[in-house]
Amino acid sequence: MIMCTNCGCAVTPGTIEIHSHDHHDHLHTHDHHHDQHSDHEHPHQTLTIHEAILSKNERLAERNRGFFWGKGLFVLNVLSSPGSGKTAFIERALTDINSYLPGAVIVGDLATDNDAQRLRRSGAQVVQITTGNVCHLEADMVAKALSEINLDSVKLLIIENVGNLVCPAAYDLGENQRIALLSVTEGEDKPLKYPTLFKTADVVIINKIDIAEVVGFDRELALNNIKKIVPQARIFEVSAKTGVGMNEWYQFLEQQILELKIN
Repeated sequence: MIMCTNCGCAVTPGTIEIHSHDHHDHLHTHDHHHDQHSDHEHPHQTLTIHEAILSKNERLAERNRGFFWGKGLFVLNVLSSPGSGKTAFIERALTDINSYLPGAVIVGDLATDNDAQRLRRSGAQVVQITTGNVCHLEADMVAKALSEINLDSVKLLIIENVGNLVCPAAYDLGENQRIALLSVTEGEDKPLKYPTLFKTADVVIINKIDIAEVVGFDRELALNNIKKIVPQARIFEVSAKTGVGMNEWYQFLEQQILELKIN
């Protein structure tokens, strides 16, 4: 297995494909280079590349942030492990609030556009980024995808990051808030096992709360673990399937947008 020099994921050089409906643009990334020599010959090479890539990403993220502000967009970067219900959560939210809070979604996946097709049922604009073997989204990928969205009427932009609890945590995309989502089926110790992601979160969503009792989810333990790692984060307990807790989440979103004077 070839390991990525900047985040440790399994990566091979390839094309990042961004598409929305009939638009197909190709973004060739050059950030993932693999040293042809051994680590013994160049022991500092990985660190140098790592720092350079993150520095470049930070600059592009700031550019994105300025663009979002200029367009009056409130932007969420939603991160979770695969199977946590991230897509269902986003679909439910977009469907419920689209009439008064028009939204758009940028979806990141290693392969297929299944999630993008599903999210289009909400009526929102959706752009798919197919990353190939890249395990996270980067600021330049998001910037490229923005050209596929008509932002004139959009107030809320949701970035559904690649399902991964490690690598996406290192990459700022220019978002207003970072959302860490975990489901009751994943266990109460996820924040302890993946502290980097949770420490950078502004909000933690506990999803699938409707089946918490069935799967033996220890709510108090989970809440304590979250607060131990990220005491400043707002916590919402929801069920994307039944809608439990979602209204509180919508009210929070509206308040955040008002506080930033985005209109």
